[in-house]
Amino acid sequence: MTRFVVDASVVLHLLHEKLSVAPAHSLLAPSLIRSQLLSLLHEAVARGELDPHDAMAQLARFSDLSIRLLGDSALRRRAWIVADELGWSSTYDAEYIALTQLQGDAFVTLENELAGRVAGVVELASVDDLLRP
Repeated sequence: MTRFVVDASVVLHLLHEKLSVAPAHSLLAPSLIRSQLLSLLHEAVARGELDPHDAMAQLARFSDLSIRLLGDSALRRRAWIVADELGWSSTYDAEYIALTQLQGDAFVTLENELAGRVAGVVELASVDDLLRP
C-alpha cells in the first residue's frame, strides 16, 4: 500500500473530475485541508467560475473520499522545522511536507511552483499514480 499525501489542488481535481483513487493506496492530508477546500470552493463561486450547487456537491463528495486527516503536535513541530529549513514564513505548505516526511511515501500536488520548491525534499508523485493500482 502506498501512502500519498495530497494537497487541496489534488483533492479539488479528484472531486471535480469524479476520479477514484486505486484501492491499493491510502490518502493522507493535514487537517487544515478542510478549511482550504471550503475556502477554495467558495472563492471559485465568488469569481463566477463554479455554480454554488456544484461547489456544495464537491464539498459533500469530500466526505466520501477516504483521506486520513492528521494534525497532532508531532506534525506541527515538524512543519515548523520544515518551514524554517526551507525559508518559508508560512507553515501551511510545510504541513504537507512534514506529513510526507513523517508518514507518507510521496507528496502529490498540482501546484507546479510548490512541487519545484520541494523536489528533493520529499518524493513526488502524480495524480495518475493515485489512479493506478
